[in-house]
Amino acid sequence: MASISDDEFDRLLTGFGQESIHLETRDAYGTAVELPHMAKWAVGEPDDSEWLEGWCAVLRSHVAAGRSVRRARIVSEPLSGYQLWSHSIAQPMVDAGEDIRWAPRRLISSIGLPGNDFYLFDDRLVVFLHYSGNGLARGKDTSTDPGDIRMCRKAFEAVWTLAIPHRDYQPI
Repeated sequence: MASISDDEFDRLLTGFGQESIHLETRDAYGTAVELPHMAKWAVGEPDDSEWLEGWCAVLRSHVAAGRSVRRARIVSEPLSGYQLWSHSIAQPMVDAGEDIRWAPRRLISSIGLPGNDFYLFDDRLVVFLHYSGNGLARGKDTSTDPGDIRMCRKAFEAVWTLAIPHRDYQPI
């Protein structure tokens, strides 16, 4: 495995060929971009979601080019504060073309999962995401190993089958 920079990762998010799939397994994250917006939400302040527009524009361009973007979130219920907030801001991304689904953790007990969240691009490159205990990003490693690719594809599709589309998922 090789480490990848944030800039290289950003290029992958915008430059894949046909498909990007993303599996999230944590109940809380702490990205520098998200934390101020989540803090506003936590105290009931309005958020115009303008900060999401760049990502939504990328999603719209993927859809226009016939590319698929899917995300499955494995969540504990009741949802953590982070996941409640995440649910509250997901609709603009769904409207832009990202298919987001929610998989209650209780439904996926029998599924073998990789040890880290990941993105899989075009069934050719996996990016494993590493986080500290408090959810802050710690780095990313890439793999082109066919075994890693098969494992991630299998895990994602198994979760996806049980996951609930965003439009139908009611947070508990």
